[in-house]
Amino acid sequence: MLSLAFVAGVFLAIQSGLNAHLGILLKSPLLASTVAFFTSTIFAFLFFVLSIKNSLNWVEIKQIPVYLWFSGGFFSVLGISLYYYTIPKLGISTTISLGLAGQLVFSVISDHFGWLNLPTEPITVKRIIGVISIILGLLLINSK
Repeated sequence: MLSLAFVAGVFLAIQSGLNAHLGILLKSPLLASTVAFFTSTIFAFLFFVLSIKNSLNWVEIKQIPVYLWFSGGFFSVLGISLYYYTIPKLGISTTISLGLAGQLVFSVISDHFGWLNLPTEPITVKRIIGVISIILGLLLINSK
């Protein structure tokens, strides 16, 4: 599992760099996001079709809260578009490391309070030291 999470991070850095370059060529990070999400939809649908094991029924689908159908996509477009906008100005390592710092801080706070309907994981001294250590590492990566 840990290696899959690592590979996912590599893939996100690759796609961010490629699509930021596309945004430069298209002169619009939002258009690059549109292209990326359109093609992502096609690939996600293909992967879904190829991996169908069992399907949901309409009763289960109706029980899914309405906001879950669009809120994840909304935040994806905002986050990814901001990456595509900032990468050409800051560089990929600076943008990704600052994004990672934002993810870490939010995720530790979110875990502590159980936001997003996920299990709680209390903030501990050990977790705080871990986050501070990673942020210090990110600062070292970005120092000139």
